[in-house]
Amino acid sequence: MRAWTVRDHGDPAEVLVLAEVPTPEPVGDQVVVAVAACALNFADALLCRGTYQEHPPLPFTPGLEVAGVVVAAGPTATHPVGTRVAGSTSLPHGGLAERCLARSTDVFPIPEGLDDVTAAAMHVTYQTAWFALHRRAALSAGETLLVHAAAGGTGSAAVQLGVVAGATVVATAGGAEKLDRCRRLGAQVVVDHRTQDFVAVVNELTDGRGADVVFDPVGGDTFTRSTRCIAWEGRLLVVGAAGGSYGDVRANHVMVKNYSVVGVHWGGYRTRHPDLVAAAQAELVALAVEGRITPLVTRRVPLEGARDALGDLVAGGTTGKVVVVP
Repeated sequence: MRAWTVRDHGDPAEVLVLAEVPTPEPVGDQVVVAVAACALNFADALLCRGTYQEHPPLPFTPGLEVAGVVVAAGPTATHPVGTRVAGSTSLPHGGLAERCLARSTDVFPIPEGLDDVTAAAMHVTYQTAWFALHRRAALSAGETLLVHAAAGGTGSAAVQLGVVAGATVVATAGGAEKLDRCRRLGAQVVVDHRTQDFVAVVNELTDGRGADVVFDPVGGDTFTRSTRCIAWEGRLLVVGAAGGSYGDVRANHVMVKNYSVVGVHWGGYRTRHPDLVAAAQAELVALAVEGRITPLVTRRVPLEGARDALGDLVAGGTTGKVVVVP
């Protein structure tokens, strides 16, 4: 089968190679999935660089979220051959391939009416946003939610889930096209971080009180500036560092303003609390079927185009989700 492989860590453009590799064999509760769609994530680039939380052995194939059909199953697998599933892959056999490997507990049946591209595009990003907003921040109706990188995959999911939760959503993004996408996702206020100061916008909107919850997948200076518009007893969610570095926490400021800096590592729930992942998946699928959330899929590329598409994502040249369709 064909698969993008990483044999040495480095920039995706330099280390990803499309090659013929053996089809993985399932053991235990594993299943082999014929990949119909694989959604790209910033984490795929971190995997290539060797800087992600998980460190699969070399060589490996990235691709964290897929949809497709089970074509082989281990002796204790709970999904029989022929089942359409979506979910997380088991590295080193990720989804940027014609076949991938997954644990039965990490993939879920796709209901009728939900296509493969949508099912793949909503898994990691919407799970991450759901756990961040509900499990970690306990977002309530009527609160103000500030979402950074709101036109991206995880950010767009946070915007939609914030709207569903009844929050007032302030979305930051760069440029008119991305701001328009944020509006269409339901954000009540949009801020162009290239030309506007989101700190001033949030503080003016809330009469100086600040945002109750900040969803930050950017880090660095964005994190630091967010502390200037966080509400008393607010929750600042550390979701990632797409800007290249994590923000520095000033413990004295946290104490004086009485807010929380909250880490969000969704992948840890897969092994520690798979029951919570399954419950979140059921809620998210129900919202998708009802049409209350819809992944922002802006680009579909063939397997051959995955490396270039991942490069565009890392460079900030994409909005929403980019999905590879082998």
